[in-house]
Parts: sequence; C-alpha cells; structure tokens
Amino acid sequence: MEKFNSPQKAEEITSMSIGDTVIAGMDVVDDNKIRKVPVISNPAYLIEYAKDLRFKDLIESLITGVVKTPISQITSGSVSRYGVAQGFDGPGMLTVNAGKLVVESPQTFVWGFKTPYTYGVKTENGLAIVENNKTIKTVAYDNINNDTVPHEYLTVKFLKKWYNNSDNGDKVAIDYALSNFSDGRNKVVPSKIEEFFGESTVEYMENYPAGSPVMAYMHGYSMVNASSAVSFLGSYPQYDDSKRAYNARAFAAAWNGTIIPVNTVASGKETLGFTSSRDPHAPGGYASHGSCPPARALRAVSADAGFPLPTGMTWEYHAVSFGFNPATGIKVKNTGDNPVKIIMWTTGSGGNTKIYAKMIELVPN
Repeated sequence: MEKFNSPQKAEEITSMSIGDTVIAGMDVVDDNKIRKVPVISNPAYLIEYAKDLRFKDLIESLITGVVKTPISQITSGSVSRYGVAQGFDGPGMLTVNAGKLVVESPQTFVWGFKTPYTYGVKTENGLAIVENNKTIKTVAYDNINNDTVPHEYLTVKFLKKWYNNSDNGDKVAIDYALSNFSDGRNKVVPSKIEEFFGESTVEYMENYPAGSPVMAYMHGYSMVNASSAVSFLGSYPQYDDSKRAYNARAFAAAWNGTIIPVNTVASGKETLGFTSSRDPHAPGGYASHGSCPPARALRAVSADAGFPLPTGMTWEYHAVSFGFNPATGIKVKNTGDNPVKIIMWTTGSGGNTKIYAKMIELVPN
C-alpha cells in the first residue's frame, strides 16, 4: 500500500515561502499542512512519534487509523524533527534540497538593493500609507507625526511640506525594503531588516539613495588594501577656502564607508550637503568648489583597482563633471572579483586640507 501514497513535497509544509530569510530558532514548518496517511501503510511513523514522546499524536493515530508524516521524513539537519531552524549562524534562506526542506547558511557576502516599499499618497482625506498597492491606513494631515507614519527616511517636517506642495494622487517613498538579493532570497520588508541583518544595515540604508546596493551580511573575510591616494586642497582665496574645505570634508564623509559589491554601482551618501562659492566663470555663477580634490583621490583609487572612470567624473584636473552632485551623482562600478569598501578622511584646515582615500578589498577567507 505504501507505493500508492506519493510522498509529500517539502515545499507543501512550510510556514513561510521558499526563499524567505530564516534565523535560528524560527519555526519553518506548519503542522496543519502535513499530510496524514494510513497507519497500516506506514506503521514505522508510530515509532517516530514514540521516540519524540508525542503521545497525544500517537494515541490519536491509533484511534483514527491515520498518522501525520513525521517532520524528519521531509526535512534535513538544518531543520529539527520539530520543524525548527537550527545549526547555522546568520540569516539563512529556506529552500529545498534533494526533496528535503533545509535552511541554507548565508554566503560570505549577502547584499540586496534599497527598494521603495511604503509610499505616502496625498488624498482628499489626508495621507494614505500604501504598501504593495494596498492602502494600510489614511492619516489626517494634523495627525502626521512620528507615531503615525514611518520617519526613518523622511522627517515629519519634510513630509508635511511635501504634502502642502503636492497634488492629490502624488506619492513619496517613506520606507524601504531590501530586494534583488545576491543569493536569490526573497524581498525582506522594512519591519524585518533589523531582525535579520542588524541595526547597522538599517543605518546604512538610511544614508544612501534608493537603488543603492546594501551589504546586508558579511562574515569570514579579510580586508586587503587594494589602493590608496592623497590629494591636496590648496589655497584659492577667490573661491573662499573655508567653503572649499567644508566641501572637501563633506565629500570625504559622503564616501567614507561605502561598500560596493561585485558587479554593482554605488554612490556616496545622500545625507551630506555641499555649499557653493561665487564663481563668475561657472555656469549659473556658482560652483561647489573644493569637491574636485577629493574626487581626484577617489578617481585614483578606483583606477588603481582596475575600475572604469566613475560616472560623473572626468580625467581632467577639474574631476567632477558639471551638474553632478559630488556624493549621489558620482557612481563607482566594481568590476573586480570581490566587494570593496571605500575609506576617506581629511586632515588640516582651509587651504592646507589633505584628503586621503583607500580602496579596501574584502576577500573571503
């Protein structure tokens, strides 16, 4: 009789979707989805329940004549006989291997992309909070505050200003997910990012523009200095050396700590601003002077690492192309074999400011 009962597929018993992120201790099996089969065709299953001291299930099976397939028959070592994820570190991924439900340990590097997930949409009645094209709630204008709307990326002040200058139906992204992961795992919604990947990942996302690659998890790697460069600000009093030094420091801060995974393109932080100096020779009469020296340092370490000329840059002395924001407009493409991390800092002040840049390669052990 046993051959007439086709085995249940592992993906049919999950409490979540295949491809979801899992951490140790999570229950990944839904007992209610496990198929019951005749006891007469599977008497060995009773022994499994006896071993687990699941006497209630054992007695029920003897009375009804049907028994649930033991979890151990359709899971592997990374999922316990009770359906709990175990035996791995970091954010794993639920999958099926050789017909068994398993949790794959995370690779050395796991990255995704900052993706708009929650929108604020202006309506006649207030601000509609929309996720996956579904309105979660509507908040009256006077009730827009930190308790009623996500505020990690946009302040309440900015949101109200946007509301007052928008038309009904206009929308603005107010919260972000991680998607298009390097290992193929499913999208992780905003409320789960810190639980799975830590507070530092959320903080990184808060600083970088939408669409940026975000290294969500790293382990088992070494940092190797791939290239380094130094640039000097110099003194040009006609453009206000104090403003130029401010822009040089802002550029370095915007790019410091930026991680660029393999075959991705990244910019600097969007949370850093630049100041303008009067320049009669510049289009519009103003320019963000002081950003070119640190740009030359960033260009040098990128070139030394074998990367192409960053978008928004030229090979000339004036390294930043006109119209490109020095932080978010410039983009570096990693064409190497491993992720890299950009380190930038400054010393000195005024025209004596020095800008340092390093390209650190993250090499798996």
